[in-house]
Amino acid sequence: MRKSLLFLAFFLLPPSCFLLEAQEISLEDVVAGTYRAKGFYGAQPLPDGNAFATIVDGGHTLLRHSYDTGQATDTILTLSDLSFSSYAISPDGRYFLLATHVESIYRRSYTAEHYLYDTQTHSVEPLSEDGAQECPLFSPDSRMVGFVRDNNLYVKHIDTSTEEAITIDGRFNYIINGKPDWVYEEEFEYNRAFDFSADSRYIAFMRSDESQVRTFSFPFYRGTNPEMEDNTLYPSNYEYKYPKAGETNSTVSVFCHDLTAHHTQPVSVPLDSDGYIPRLVFWPAPKAHEPGCLAIFTLNRRQNRCDLYLASPATGEASLLMSENNDRYINVSFYNSLALSIDALSPQAVEDGKELSNPTFLSERDGWQHLYLLNPDGHVQQLTNGHFNVTAYYGEANGQYYYASNEGSPLEQYIYRIDAEGNKALLTPQKGFHTAAFSADMSHFLHTFSDLNTPTITSLCDAQGNTLTTLEDNAALKQTYETLRIGKPQLFSFTTSEGIELNGWMVKPADFDSTRHYPVLMYQYSGPGDQQVHNSWNNGNAYGLIWEHRLAQKGYIVACVDGRGTGGRGEEFQKCTYLTMGDLESKDQVEVALYLGSLPYVDATRIAIWGWSFGGFNTIMSMTEGRPAFRCGVAVAPVTDWRFYDSAYTERYMRTPQENPTGYDTSPLHRFSQLSGDLLLIHGLADDNVHFQNTAELAEQLVQAGIPFDMHTYTNRNHSIYGGNTRLHLFQRIERFLDQHLTPQNATAQASR
Repeated sequence: MRKSLLFLAFFLLPPSCFLLEAQEISLEDVVAGTYRAKGFYGAQPLPDGNAFATIVDGGHTLLRHSYDTGQATDTILTLSDLSFSSYAISPDGRYFLLATHVESIYRRSYTAEHYLYDTQTHSVEPLSEDGAQECPLFSPDSRMVGFVRDNNLYVKHIDTSTEEAITIDGRFNYIINGKPDWVYEEEFEYNRAFDFSADSRYIAFMRSDESQVRTFSFPFYRGTNPEMEDNTLYPSNYEYKYPKAGETNSTVSVFCHDLTAHHTQPVSVPLDSDGYIPRLVFWPAPKAHEPGCLAIFTLNRRQNRCDLYLASPATGEASLLMSENNDRYINVSFYNSLALSIDALSPQAVEDGKELSNPTFLSERDGWQHLYLLNPDGHVQQLTNGHFNVTAYYGEANGQYYYASNEGSPLEQYIYRIDAEGNKALLTPQKGFHTAAFSADMSHFLHTFSDLNTPTITSLCDAQGNTLTTLEDNAALKQTYETLRIGKPQLFSFTTSEGIELNGWMVKPADFDSTRHYPVLMYQYSGPGDQQVHNSWNNGNAYGLIWEHRLAQKGYIVACVDGRGTGGRGEEFQKCTYLTMGDLESKDQVEVALYLGSLPYVDATRIAIWGWSFGGFNTIMSMTEGRPAFRCGVAVAPVTDWRFYDSAYTERYMRTPQENPTGYDTSPLHRFSQLSGDLLLIHGLADDNVHFQNTAELAEQLVQAGIPFDMHTYTNRNHSIYGGNTRLHLFQRIERFLDQHLTPQNATAQASR
């Protein structure tokens, strides 16, 4: 399950022109992304450290921009007959790998027809003639590209334009080489499971045997799919391996292939029989022209112990370097941050005679997520400390470590640097939310800033945080917002009856009148570690809270509060929901409703709640909590019983159903009889993430109990429920339901029944 707004992916479209004369916000403009802030599409640092690239001209052109001025200095490539949506750069900067005809598989995986562009010869050639590829990666010497096709690992030798098969036993739903299976991709957040050694001699990969994992299937109907025009009578059926909580997972192993000797051997890393390998990555050697060692992370099934092993690619022998342990569970940020930091260690630095840096990682060892330094002998040094979370690590240069944290407020984020002695500098002091994308040599960074009422500003800064130039201030969008009939969003906090202080945002009508009594729509997600409340432009269902402003124009107040279990406030606040997801989260949302209902300008009889995915789950949990606080609710793609959800996510926070049956019984499917308020269930029939099974089982229980409810399904749509007219239809359906139950005349009529 996505730990943030899964459906925002739809809004990542090129922005439409801004309608300066517009006063009323249309739903069509909301879902089309008309009011989305502009940024830099496809910005990536170039290997020389002096420039970055961006995609323009509808994906036909790559421009080179100077880090000194931010201005485009020349065209890297322009292809009139080929458009691309993303690209990768070879370590030496000579080649660009362009992704075309991208077809999504799951959340992070996709196939694409990739093309190699040579900046020296200006030639463009397909990466392979034998079918689309997945997760391509350049070798450190820039002479090869590894990729996966049909569950097998291949290497393209650029110099000879030949293709070498590293594995041949890959088979859909049985054996996967070089990429993760469904649950690994979704819950460990990556789509590639192979890497090259620093000297480009070896390629290591993970092999997943999912033959014993149980299969889940769902139908695809013809709908608007032209490929099914000849099969109108019988739907097709999609089957894939999906391990549910407590069920059998894939069996994983690691192999290393010698590209010179053409020999593959297993790597003997210790691993529990039901354990995970969430990452593998090569660690460069401190001397040039050596392969280095293979870093392999292993994770027990309960996910409270993670071991890091270093293995020789020549012998396959592995030894333990360090262990991370936690009484409850280890966040994905630990092994992801350490693996990315190891991967960023530059073999080129060794070639140039520079000392190889030590990797860093994020850990909650002291109860807050902080930055730690890992030495080659396994010794760990804490770099940051205090009652705040480090939220991102950017890199190191000249003994300075650059990172983002919410020091000062869990609602904000700032960019800092720190050295090994603890000397710290704040680089972005303006109150709000800051992110950074650093150059290859860490001398510059693209800086984005926003706050609740300021659209994203993108600027170019030096390593000291000095602004060199503003690249995009979104002044036109800000002017557009000023022409709309909307109010200013506000941040607020309150204390629950249990003494817990919670943070939220609120959107009121532009003509707000404190003597009136307004209906309220509460939005929340509430999943472990997630945050929906920031002092940032990117809150809510759409960037800039534009849908919420539309509802405010219709006379609603819209609010969102992050309850217990959400992120940004330390380990105890986040992990207090361990083993009983939905209990404290729903209690807190009921407390929000009771607090809002106590405000003099809120009609306590007209409060609604809605959410998507985990937010859909918590919507139903809140409506069945026992205190009748809600007139109605909308649950989109909800989990209704954690036994139906995948193993890695659910067991991280709940252990297995065999270990924790009582915790699993804390779910909508087990307390539906306490439903208070009118419920609308919405689900995509082709949801590979939260299966329609969840909604179907709850609906059947409600039917048999004689409890009325509304339900809407979407043909062939996955967890994000988008495509064609779908997203507009979905929000029209939600608005009609809210209007039906929350407008004064309808609410009065229903209350009298």
